[in-house]
Amino acid sequence: MRISSRSLNGGRVLLRLAFAVLAVHLRACAAGLQQNAAAVAENAAATTAVVHKCCGRDEIVVVNRCRSANETGTAPWTPEFSASHEDEPAAGQNTLPAASVSYKLATGFPNCKTRQQWLVYHYRGSGDRLVLYPSGKLRHYVLKHQHGSSEEQQQQHQDFIVEHERSFDYEQGFYCLDKVIDIDRPDINAQVAVICTPQIPSPWTDSDFVMRRIVNPIFHAIAIACLLLVAIVHFVLPQLRDLIGNMVTTLAGCMIVARIANIVRIFVEYNGPVSYLTADAFLYTSTLGSFFWLNAMGYYIWRTFKSRNVFLRITDGRKYCYYSLYVWGCTLTMGGMALFAHLILDSRHNNVNRNYSSHPSTTTSIEGAIGWLGIAVIFVPVICTILVNLFFYVSTKTVIKRMSTYGQIHHKMKYR
Repeated sequence: MRISSRSLNGGRVLLRLAFAVLAVHLRACAAGLQQNAAAVAENAAATTAVVHKCCGRDEIVVVNRCRSANETGTAPWTPEFSASHEDEPAAGQNTLPAASVSYKLATGFPNCKTRQQWLVYHYRGSGDRLVLYPSGKLRHYVLKHQHGSSEEQQQQHQDFIVEHERSFDYEQGFYCLDKVIDIDRPDINAQVAVICTPQIPSPWTDSDFVMRRIVNPIFHAIAIACLLLVAIVHFVLPQLRDLIGNMVTTLAGCMIVARIANIVRIFVEYNGPVSYLTADAFLYTSTLGSFFWLNAMGYYIWRTFKSRNVFLRITDGRKYCYYSLYVWGCTLTMGGMALFAHLILDSRHNNVNRNYSSHPSTTTSIEGAIGWLGIAVIFVPVICTILVNLFFYVSTKTVIKRMSTYGQIHHKMKYR
């Protein structure tokens, strides 16, 4: 059987086309494999954390200098990563071995440029904790110490409490970590971090700072000026210097002391517990005295209208002394009870960190602030005086309505 040359040529063309299509498919598969390999390499590089080490790979810090670990007889530093999430408050309690985290070391100190370099030491019993996360971020916790000796803390295997005052995060390139050895105490396992101090934003852009440190004191000063004017007018003018005038002057003085104590409390918030507790005591005691003076004034007005003999502008120093004895006696007694309740009876923290109280006007704990138990002792009599003054007001209003219009004094009292 003969095969024509035309058929042979057609078969050759089809064979060439098949090889060309196969070559195109192979090239496409090779390009896809290369892209996948590049993507995997990029993902691996992205997931690899960069940990910055201050000294060389085989060096550690000895008295602020980098020295070979072989000379000191200690092992080189290896990073310890936190097993906790970055949002968890108990960070640093559990650690991950370095072999379980993909990382690479970058040696050298950070380039802080315009920022200042700062040294932070982390060892057992220190007030700082350095937590390194698998992402390469470093977090610096400023901790609160427990009350008690270091021996008790070592027996309990707790050198810190979980609560911290504040924390700062440092991204890659703004810190370096390393092992540090002190010649006097080589047995201490400590870490040192050279960090670039964080940029502190301007306080003028913080609305809380502006309201609490600027606007609030300004309005307190305006209130003090108004109260001082009222006190001077009632003290200087002879027409107003009667028993009610003396009460108004003393009431204004109490309110002025309360406003000054509030201003002082704003600016000594972080100076110490004794200063803040003193300002708090003056504030609440003066406020309590103001309410007791209002109660004394209400009682005097109620008694005056209940009496048949009505005298305007009664000046009686003896009566003022009696009212002062009642007001200041009750004020000092209740204020002393409030301080006793705060310092002795308030065991909300089980006698640990007693000075840290949650202040009613803020969500954070302020050292030295009077707690809720002391506030309750202060304001329970305040509520009682308000209720008694309401009774005096209603009763006096009823007496005025029933008052006869005979006599010029009664007539002026009713229609004044």
